[in-house]
Amino acid sequence: MSSVARAIRPFASRVLAQKPLAPACRASPAFRFPRGTRSFSQSPLSQLKKYTESHEWIELADGGKTAKIGITDYAAHSLGDVVYVELPEEDLEIAAGEPVGAVESVKSASDVLSPVAGKVIRGNSILEDKAKTINESPEGEGWIAEIEVADAAELEALLDEAAYKATIEA
Repeated sequence: MSSVARAIRPFASRVLAQKPLAPACRASPAFRFPRGTRSFSQSPLSQLKKYTESHEWIELADGGKTAKIGITDYAAHSLGDVVYVELPEEDLEIAAGEPVGAVESVKSASDVLSPVAGKVIRGNSILEDKAKTINESPEGEGWIAEIEVADAAELEALLDEAAYKATIEA
């Protein structure tokens, strides 16, 4: 499978380099919480989501020890209908930039690269039976792998949401 992904990678790179899809709906900036309503703050690491230029995302879980990895909305829509997802094996040690899985669609196949080093805890078993979950919720239920992060400091070299959106708009 990975040899197919490598063979098709030039095509996938051209597809992913195309203009982004219509922007997602956003909450109105005029919305304000009623006076007296308290918001709950969370530690910055508990909801940290970062992106790579190769269209993967990583989101740290509470405590910053584990994270989920997947492909971005932009990548999922660019690939088209996903028909197969190759999930990683448990306890697989991976380095940043190494494949942690692969996604095959009707248009192409592409490796999913790990944004950081770590050890695979599990793959998303939902994708074994329902690969199209990636198209329905690529940055939610369509995550590909959960890993134990070796060094959370590696996340600082990745893009935040605004920087990632700027790269796909360029």
